Amino acid sequence: MPRATLRIPAFGLFLTLLAGACASRPPLPVPPPKAAVPRDTVVLLPDKAGTTGVVIVSASGAEQRLSRPMEATRVASGGTPGVPFLMDEPAVRALAGGAMDALPEPPARFLLYFSKGTADLTPESEAVLRDATGAIKARDAVDVSVVGHSDTLGDKAYNDRLSMKRAQAIAARLAAGGVPASILEITSHGKENPLVPTADQVAEPKNRRVEVTVR
Repeated sequence: MPRATLRIPAFGLFLTLLAGACASRPPLPVPPPKAAVPRDTVVLLPDKAGTTGVVIVSASGAEQRLSRPMEATRVASGGTPGVPFLMDEPAVRALAGGAMDALPEPPARFLLYFSKGTADLTPESEAVLRDATGAIKARDAVDVSVVGHSDTLGDKAYNDRLSMKRAQAIAARLAAGGVPASILEITSHGKENPLVPTADQVAEPKNRRVEVTVR
Protein backbone atom coordinates (compact mmCIF):
# COMPACT_ATOMS: atom_id res chain seq x y z
CA MET A 1 0.00 0.00 0.00
CA PRO A 2 1.55 3.34 -1.01
CA ARG A 3 2.60 5.50 1.90
CA ALA A 4 0.85 8.85 2.06
CA THR A 5 3.20 11.75 2.82
CA LEU A 6 1.78 14.89 4.28
CA ARG A 7 3.74 18.08 3.52
CA ILE A 8 2.90 21.13 5.52
CA PRO A 9 4.49 24.31 4.08
CA ALA A 10 6.28 26.53 6.54
CA PHE A 11 5.75 30.27 6.45
CA GLY A 12 8.17 32.85 7.83
CA LEU A 13 7.02 35.73 9.88
CA PHE A 14 8.03 38.96 8.23
CA LEU A 15 8.43 42.15 10.18
CA THR A 16 8.28 45.48 8.45
CA LEU A 17 10.03 48.35 10.12
CA LEU A 18 8.37 51.67 9.61
CA ALA A 19 9.89 55.05 10.48
CA GLY A 20 9.39 55.71 14.17
CA ALA A 21 7.30 52.54 14.77
CA CYS A 22 7.32 48.68 14.51
CA ALA A 23 4.37 46.74 13.12
CA SER A 24 3.80 43.10 12.04
CA ARG A 25 1.71 41.70 9.27
CA PRO A 26 -0.91 39.14 10.27
CA PRO A 27 0.35 35.58 9.67
CA LEU A 28 -0.56 34.01 6.36
CA PRO A 29 -3.32 31.39 6.66
CA VAL A 30 -2.09 27.82 6.83
CA PRO A 31 -3.96 25.51 4.44
CA PRO A 32 -5.56 22.45 6.04
CA PRO A 33 -3.72 19.14 5.66
CA LYS A 34 -4.47 17.34 2.45
CA ALA A 35 -7.15 14.74 3.11
CA ALA A 36 -6.21 11.10 2.68
CA VAL A 37 -7.59 9.42 -0.40
CA PRO A 38 -10.66 7.44 0.68
CA ARG A 39 -10.27 3.68 0.31
CA ASP A 40 -13.01 1.07 0.19
CA THR A 41 -12.42 -2.32 1.80
CA VAL A 42 -13.87 -5.43 0.19
CA VAL A 43 -13.84 -8.52 2.42
CA LEU A 44 -15.01 -12.05 1.58
CA LEU A 45 -17.31 -13.25 4.37
CA PRO A 46 -17.68 -17.00 5.02
CA ASP A 47 -21.08 -18.50 5.63
CA LYS A 48 -21.90 -19.89 9.06
CA ALA A 49 -20.36 -23.20 8.04
CA GLY A 50 -17.08 -21.39 7.35
CA THR A 51 -17.09 -21.85 3.58
CA THR A 52 -16.86 -19.25 0.83
CA GLY A 53 -17.04 -18.83 -2.90
CA VAL A 54 -14.72 -16.61 -4.93
CA VAL A 55 -14.96 -12.86 -5.50
CA ILE A 56 -13.11 -10.97 -8.23
CA VAL A 57 -12.59 -7.30 -7.34
CA SER A 58 -12.03 -5.21 -10.46
CA ALA A 59 -11.17 -1.50 -10.70
CA SER A 60 -9.25 0.70 -13.14
CA GLY A 61 -8.41 -2.23 -15.38
CA ALA A 62 -6.86 -4.37 -12.63
CA GLU A 63 -8.26 -7.36 -10.72
CA GLN A 64 -7.66 -9.13 -7.42
CA ARG A 65 -9.10 -12.55 -6.53
CA LEU A 66 -10.47 -13.22 -3.05
CA SER A 67 -11.03 -16.90 -2.24
CA ARG A 68 -10.25 -17.43 1.45
CA PRO A 69 -12.55 -16.62 4.39
CA MET A 70 -11.99 -13.03 5.58
CA GLU A 71 -9.58 -12.25 2.76
CA ALA A 72 -9.78 -8.58 1.80
CA THR A 73 -8.48 -5.92 -0.54
CA ARG A 74 -8.58 -2.15 -0.42
CA VAL A 75 -9.40 0.03 -3.39
CA ALA A 76 -8.59 3.74 -3.47
CA SER A 77 -10.96 6.04 -5.30
CA GLY A 78 -9.90 5.91 -8.93
CA GLY A 79 -7.18 3.37 -8.15
CA THR A 80 -6.64 -0.36 -8.49
CA PRO A 81 -7.34 -3.09 -5.93
CA GLY A 82 -4.51 -3.61 -3.45
CA VAL A 83 -2.73 -6.86 -2.67
CA PRO A 84 -5.15 -9.23 -0.83
CA PHE A 85 -4.60 -9.73 2.89
CA LEU A 86 -6.33 -11.62 5.68
CA MET A 87 -8.33 -9.72 8.30
CA ASP A 88 -8.81 -11.08 11.80
CA GLU A 89 -12.33 -11.59 13.11
CA PRO A 90 -12.43 -8.48 15.39
CA ALA A 91 -11.45 -6.28 12.43
CA VAL A 92 -14.05 -7.91 10.18
CA ARG A 93 -16.71 -7.55 12.85
CA ALA A 94 -15.88 -3.88 13.27
CA LEU A 95 -16.28 -3.43 9.52
CA ALA A 96 -19.19 -5.75 8.75
CA GLY A 97 -20.60 -7.16 11.98
CA GLY A 98 -24.17 -6.52 10.93
CA ALA A 99 -23.72 -8.38 7.67
CA MET A 100 -22.10 -11.33 9.46
CA ASP A 101 -25.00 -11.58 11.92
CA ALA A 102 -27.47 -11.51 9.03
CA LEU A 103 -25.87 -14.45 7.19
CA PRO A 104 -28.35 -17.30 6.76
CA GLU A 105 -27.79 -20.68 8.35
CA PRO A 106 -26.24 -23.20 5.95
CA PRO A 107 -28.66 -25.84 4.64
CA ALA A 108 -29.22 -28.85 6.88
CA ARG A 109 -29.27 -32.24 5.15
CA PHE A 110 -30.83 -35.48 6.37
CA LEU A 111 -30.54 -38.94 4.80
CA LEU A 112 -33.38 -41.40 5.32
CA TYR A 113 -32.96 -45.05 4.28
CA PHE A 114 -35.56 -47.63 3.22
CA SER A 115 -36.08 -51.34 3.21
CA LYS A 116 -35.45 -53.09 -0.09
CA GLY A 117 -38.17 -52.51 -2.69
CA THR A 118 -40.43 -50.51 -0.30
CA ALA A 119 -41.27 -47.03 0.95
CA ASP A 120 -40.83 -48.18 4.56
CA LEU A 121 -38.14 -46.45 6.59
CA THR A 122 -35.50 -48.47 8.36
CA PRO A 123 -35.80 -48.31 12.18
CA GLU A 124 -32.66 -46.15 12.41
CA SER A 125 -34.11 -43.61 9.99
CA GLU A 126 -37.25 -43.08 12.08
CA ALA A 127 -35.12 -41.10 14.54
CA VAL A 128 -33.53 -39.13 11.70
CA LEU A 129 -36.99 -38.20 10.42
CA ARG A 130 -37.84 -36.79 13.85
CA ASP A 131 -34.61 -34.78 13.78
CA ALA A 132 -35.47 -33.40 10.33
CA THR A 133 -38.95 -32.38 11.46
CA GLY A 134 -37.52 -30.61 14.50
CA ALA A 135 -34.89 -28.80 12.43
CA ILE A 136 -37.49 -27.52 9.97
CA LYS A 137 -39.55 -26.06 12.79
CA ALA A 138 -36.60 -24.68 14.76
CA ARG A 139 -35.17 -22.89 11.72
CA ASP A 140 -38.58 -21.62 10.60
CA ALA A 141 -37.60 -23.00 7.18
CA VAL A 142 -39.21 -21.68 4.01
CA ASP A 143 -37.84 -24.24 1.55
CA VAL A 144 -37.48 -28.00 2.09
CA SER A 145 -36.54 -30.34 -0.74
CA VAL A 146 -37.51 -34.00 -0.50
CA VAL A 147 -35.71 -36.10 -3.12
CA GLY A 148 -36.32 -39.82 -3.58
CA HIS A 149 -33.69 -42.30 -4.78
CA SER A 150 -33.36 -46.03 -5.39
CA ASP A 151 -30.69 -48.62 -5.91
CA THR A 152 -30.13 -50.10 -9.36
CA LEU A 153 -32.30 -53.22 -8.98
CA GLY A 154 -35.06 -53.20 -11.58
CA ASP A 155 -35.60 -51.07 -14.65
CA LYS A 156 -35.68 -47.28 -14.88
CA ALA A 157 -39.48 -46.92 -14.85
CA TYR A 158 -39.82 -49.11 -11.77
CA ASN A 159 -37.17 -47.20 -9.85
CA ASP A 160 -38.58 -43.82 -10.87
CA ARG A 161 -41.94 -44.84 -9.41
CA LEU A 162 -40.40 -46.33 -6.29
CA SER A 163 -38.21 -43.33 -5.49
CA MET A 164 -41.14 -40.94 -6.01
CA LYS A 165 -43.25 -43.09 -3.70
CA ARG A 166 -40.53 -42.81 -1.08
CA ALA A 167 -40.32 -39.03 -1.43
CA GLN A 168 -44.09 -38.67 -1.20
CA ALA A 169 -44.20 -40.89 1.89
CA ILE A 170 -41.63 -38.71 3.66
CA ALA A 171 -43.38 -35.50 2.62
CA ALA A 172 -46.63 -36.87 4.05
CA ARG A 173 -44.88 -37.75 7.32
CA LEU A 174 -43.37 -34.25 7.55
CA ALA A 175 -46.74 -32.64 6.89
CA ALA A 176 -48.36 -34.86 9.53
CA GLY A 177 -45.68 -33.64 11.94
CA GLY A 178 -46.67 -30.01 11.44
CA VAL A 179 -44.50 -28.94 8.50
CA PRO A 180 -46.46 -26.77 6.01
CA ALA A 181 -46.97 -28.73 2.79
CA SER A 182 -46.46 -25.49 0.83
CA ILE A 183 -42.73 -25.41 1.61
CA LEU A 184 -42.08 -29.00 0.50
CA GLU A 185 -40.59 -29.61 -2.95
CA ILE A 186 -40.93 -33.28 -3.89
CA THR A 187 -38.83 -34.83 -6.68
CA SER A 188 -37.54 -38.23 -7.75
CA HIS A 189 -34.19 -39.21 -9.23
CA GLY A 190 -34.78 -42.95 -9.47
CA LYS A 191 -31.47 -44.79 -9.80
CA GLU A 192 -29.74 -41.97 -11.70
CA ASN A 193 -27.84 -40.39 -8.79
CA PRO A 194 -26.58 -43.13 -6.48
CA LEU A 195 -24.89 -42.19 -3.23
CA VAL A 196 -22.67 -45.24 -3.68
CA PRO A 197 -21.88 -45.85 -7.38
CA THR A 198 -22.55 -49.47 -8.37
CA ALA A 199 -23.07 -51.57 -11.44
CA ASP A 200 -26.63 -52.12 -12.67
CA GLN A 201 -28.86 -54.52 -10.76
CA VAL A 202 -27.00 -54.14 -7.47
CA ALA A 203 -28.88 -53.90 -4.16
CA GLU A 204 -27.07 -51.13 -2.29
CA PRO A 205 -28.82 -50.10 0.98
CA LYS A 206 -27.36 -46.56 1.00
CA ASN A 207 -28.84 -45.84 -2.42
CA ARG A 208 -32.37 -46.65 -1.21
CA ARG A 209 -32.88 -43.24 0.34
CA VAL A 210 -34.64 -39.89 0.55
CA GLU A 211 -32.58 -36.76 0.96
CA VAL A 212 -34.24 -33.94 2.93
CA THR A 213 -32.53 -30.55 2.59
CA VAL A 214 -33.70 -27.76 4.87
CA ARG A 215 -33.07 -24.13 3.90
